[in-house]
Amino acid sequence: MVNVAVHGIGTIGKRIAHAVRLQKDMKLRAIVGYSPDATIRTLLEPRGPLYGVDLYATNEESLKKFSGAGMIVNGTLEDLLRSGKIDVIVDATPEGFGKEYRDKYYSRYNVKTIFQGGEKADVAEMTFNALVNYEKAFDKKFVRVPSCNTTGLIRTLNALEKFGIDYVFVTVVRRAADPHEYKKGPINAIEFEAVPSHHAEDVRTVLKNLNIFSMAVKVPTTLAHVHVVEANLAREVREEEIVKAFDEQTRVVLLDMKDYPATSKIIEKFRDYCRPRNDMYEIVVLKDSINVDGSKVRWIQVTHQEADVIPENIDAIRAITGIERDKWKSIKMTNESLGILK
Repeated sequence: MVNVAVHGIGTIGKRIAHAVRLQKDMKLRAIVGYSPDATIRTLLEPRGPLYGVDLYATNEESLKKFSGAGMIVNGTLEDLLRSGKIDVIVDATPEGFGKEYRDKYYSRYNVKTIFQGGEKADVAEMTFNALVNYEKAFDKKFVRVPSCNTTGLIRTLNALEKFGIDYVFVTVVRRAADPHEYKKGPINAIEFEAVPSHHAEDVRTVLKNLNIFSMAVKVPTTLAHVHVVEANLAREVREEEIVKAFDEQTRVVLLDMKDYPATSKIIEKFRDYCRPRNDMYEIVVLKDSINVDGSKVRWIQVTHQEADVIPENIDAIRAITGIERDKWKSIKMTNESLGILK
């Protein structure tokens, strides 16, 4: 049994913490928060998914905030790390803070740490994807799980690597904000991002030799990201070969546009599964968007920004601690615990 703490209980952190609680070989020992906001209060209520988990504060300042709000708090992040109670901490703090906490706390107390894609790649010794480089995390102290968009692209491009990939061009149509956010979000505009976008470079932190270029825009929606992808393969292929490759890839699901013509319909499908928070851990490839012209393949895929990195974090915990050396066993355990379709 590996003992886990999660630092940062926002969109990603609260989902990772919940997923850890669902694993038979892990114990969620603590969550670490910065302020007594409504999210943490709800999670720790008797009917909340994290009820009974020990709460710690990021620092002395936040400790005073929690205490002043009447919440039971066990001490600071440093107290937790010093106690030796945990084997690995998952850092899901706001973008840019992970490196600060690494240098100030995680390194000092020699605790294995998993960072998120909001951090630059150099925060960790490697960027992790369960399908591609699970075994390389065995001897690592710091591992990074890349962003939702990067994770989605890695899954589908990895499925096509057996054909050989000469070049990939991707347009990322980004959601403007997560559904719960109210200080930013949908407005009557499409926001342009610098060219090239960071996504291609981030994909190459895992698929090292991939020739990929990416561009991105941000649109007024909160539900999901959409990727429009064109890949030049090393040989001519048939459409059925591409469909089969995607269909055989775990955590990738094929749906038809005629049945699911918009992201709202896709997200509704996962609501109808009664998933917690209607999370879609899988990447959806629209089967009837797949277009094959000799060695050129095009398709559209959908990534749920709140959820697709959650299974990767669970697998990363097993890999970095070495409690499961077989990646396929870890993937199977994670998929079953989260109700992932395949």
